[in-house]
Amino acid sequence: MTDQTTQAQAQAYEDRPPRNQWLDVWDQFKTHKGALVGLAFFIFIILGVTIGPLIWTIDATYIDIRARNEGPSLAHPFGTDQLGRDTLARMIAGGQTSIAVGLTAMALALFLGTLIGVTAGFSKKLDGPLMRFTDLFLALPLLPLLLVIIMLFRDRLRATFGPEEGIFILIVVVIGITSWMNTARIVRGDVLALKEREFVLAARSIGTPARRMVTRHILPNVMSPIMVSATLGIANAIITESALSFLGLGFPSDFPTWGRLLFDATDWLQQHPERVMWPGLAISLTVLSVNYIGDGLRDALDPRIRGR
Repeated sequence: MTDQTTQAQAQAYEDRPPRNQWLDVWDQFKTHKGALVGLAFFIFIILGVTIGPLIWTIDATYIDIRARNEGPSLAHPFGTDQLGRDTLARMIAGGQTSIAVGLTAMALALFLGTLIGVTAGFSKKLDGPLMRFTDLFLALPLLPLLLVIIMLFRDRLRATFGPEEGIFILIVVVIGITSWMNTARIVRGDVLALKEREFVLAARSIGTPARRMVTRHILPNVMSPIMVSATLGIANAIITESALSFLGLGFPSDFPTWGRLLFDATDWLQQHPERVMWPGLAISLTVLSVNYIGDGLRDALDPRIRGR
């Protein structure tokens, strides 16, 4: 009787439909409390900067001299600045710009890093030159390089695309082309290990073209480090954009970003310290939440941890 029960249970287990791998990833991700809190806060920030203007309809650029330098109130929950502009509206508008820069620059950095990493790992001839090229970028002092590039191309792009669009394109490109190196090295290492695996050797033995082998067998198996690098790339891009805006080399002074709000608030630090607190907290908590999401994804996408 016991043997029949055991066989029936084994048969039922074999007949059960295969479990979706992403459900296993989500189950492991949920065990990381910090990642869950970080994901909830990041979603809150995204919803705040996208839906916020529909709820809080005050124009971020509207100047009301009679209401300048006011503290928090019902009319202005975060107060106003030295020109009477509503700080909450400027925080929402600044968040739109900072998040957009972070996501777009991250996408560019991931594209470059994945392209160079996969090419270097899959091609023996290009491995050496591409890795030396990567080492060259890693050895460059990034902040001086960013400053030089912005000073050289800022006026040209402003004249071509407009003051806001030109600076947006410039900052995204500058951050993207200076942030792909770590992704490239991680992806290359995974590709070097994967191309010696049995399924890749089997695909090569039946004459599978190299491009199909990369897109069908290599890329799906390096998505884990790419996704983790994506979260870290968003945080790095937000910090870099904030630093450039704080130095006065980012967007125009009347175009709010979190870094620009922080820069403008430093002159009023003693009289109105809350002006520094709001953008500082937004930058710090957003970057912290993204880093926690990256930690959770790293654990969830690792099959050795997920199987515990």
